[in-house]
Amino acid sequence: MSNYKTVFFTLGILQIILGIFMFIPIMAQFFYQEIDSSFFGASIVTIIFGILFFLSNLDHENKLNLQQAFLLTALSWLSVAVFGSLPFFFSNLNFTFTNAFFESMSGITTTGSTVIENLENMPKSILLWRAILQWLGGIGIIIMAITLMPIMNVGGMQLFKISSNDSSEKVLPKSKEIAVRLIYIYSVLTMMCALTYYGFGMNPFDSITHSMTTLATGGFSNYNESIGFFDSLAIEISAMFFIILGSLPFISYIKFINGNRNIFFSDTQIKTFFKVIFMSIIILSIYLIFNSPESYNIRSIFFNVISILTGTGYVNAQFDNWGGFSLLVFLSLMFIGGCAGSTTCGVKIFRFQILYLFIANQLKKIIYPKGVFIIKYNQNSIDEKFISSIISFIFFYFVIFLILTALLSLTGLDFVTAISGAATSISNVGPGLGSDIGPNGNFSSLPDLSKWILSLGMILGRLELFAILVLFLPSFWRN
Repeated sequence: MSNYKTVFFTLGILQIILGIFMFIPIMAQFFYQEIDSSFFGASIVTIIFGILFFLSNLDHENKLNLQQAFLLTALSWLSVAVFGSLPFFFSNLNFTFTNAFFESMSGITTTGSTVIENLENMPKSILLWRAILQWLGGIGIIIMAITLMPIMNVGGMQLFKISSNDSSEKVLPKSKEIAVRLIYIYSVLTMMCALTYYGFGMNPFDSITHSMTTLATGGFSNYNESIGFFDSLAIEISAMFFIILGSLPFISYIKFINGNRNIFFSDTQIKTFFKVIFMSIIILSIYLIFNSPESYNIRSIFFNVISILTGTGYVNAQFDNWGGFSLLVFLSLMFIGGCAGSTTCGVKIFRFQILYLFIANQLKKIIYPKGVFIIKYNQNSIDEKFISSIISFIFFYFVIFLILTALLSLTGLDFVTAISGAATSISNVGPGLGSDIGPNGNFSSLPDLSKWILSLGMILGRLELFAILVLFLPSFWRN
C-alpha cells in the first residue's frame, strides 16, 4: 500500500480536522448544560485515528496520480460519514449504528434526509453537529469539484476549462490558492446568511445552524416543520436568496472578484438555471389554478421549487398534496439540480444543456448530411470526448436510479416511497414523496436495509457516480 501513502496521509489530516470540529458541539454542551460525553469520546477516537494515519504516512509523495485521486475522493466521504456518525452513536439518544451512519451520510452529502422524529426535543449539540456536517460537505464538494475533479477527468467538471476564454487554472494558478479563496467566500456568505436570519427573527442558535445548511443546500432544520416552522415571509425570502447563491458555480465568484463583473449575466449555465426556476413556477401555478385552486399559493410554489431544484430540501408546505402532476414536476426537479461547481447535486444544468445541443446537432446532420456542425457552449467549442462523458453520465445516472428503485422495492417499500427515495438519495435532495418520507415525514420507519441502500445512493450522487463506480473496475487498478 506504499503507493497510497499520500491518500492515507490526507485522510489522516481530514480526520484530525473532523475531530477538531467536534469540539464546537462540546462547547455547545457546556453552554446549554447538556450532560453527554458523546462528542468528547467521538472526537478523541477520530483524532487518534487521524494521527495514526498521519504519522504512519509521513514519507508520502507530494502528488496524486489518477488512481490515488479516485481513491481519495471515495474514502474521504466514506471516512467522514463513518467517524461523523460516532457522536450520534455514542449519544444518549439510542441511535443504532445504521441510523447514526444514515444521519451522518445524509449530512456530509448535503442530502438532508433524517431519521430523527422529534427534532424540537433534540439536544442542541446534536442539531449543531448535523449543521456542521452539511456545512463541511458543502465546502468539501466545491473544493473537490474545482481542484480535484478536473484532474480525474470525470463527472464533467472539465466545464470549468471551457466556461470562459480562460481555463480554470488561469483564474488562480494554484489549487491551494483556489481552495483558500473558496473557503473565504463560503464562510463570508454563511455569516451573511446567519446575520440575515437573526435580523428577521431567528434566535442566534437557529440562525447559525440554518445558515450552514442553507449555503450547503443541505436542508437540515431544527424543526419537524422545517423552515415552515417560522412562518415568516422574510425568512423564506432570505432562505431562497442564499440557497440560490449556494447553487451558483463558486468559480464565478472568484472570477467576479477578479474583475469579471458580467459573469453572472453572461454564463449560459446560470441563465438557464434561472429559466428553469421561473418556468417551473409558471407551470405549477397554471396547473394549481385550474386543477386545485385551494392549494395555490405563489409563496409556497416559489419556495419549494427553488428548494427542491437545488437539492436543499427545506419545505414550507405539504406539496405532496398538490396532485399527481405537481409530484411529477418536483420529481423532475430533483433530477435536474443546480449548477456545476456549487453545493447542489442532481444531474446539473450544464449536462442537460450539452445533451440538448448534442441532440440538436444530430438532427441538423440528418437534414444536412454533408454539413459540418460544431457544438459550442459559452462561445467555446466542446470536445467530443467531453460530450461522450456527459451522455455516459446521464445514462448511468438513470440506470442506477432504476436499480436503487428496484432494490428499495425489494425491501418492502411501496412504489411511491421507493421511486422517490431513490430519486432523493441519488439527487441528494432530502424529502421524498408519500406519507412516510414526504415533506413532513422522515426516514426512521424504513427498514435498515433500505437505509443502507439509500446511503449508497447518497454517496454515488454526491461524488457524481464515476468517482465511485470506477473503483470496481479491475482494469482501473492495473498499471
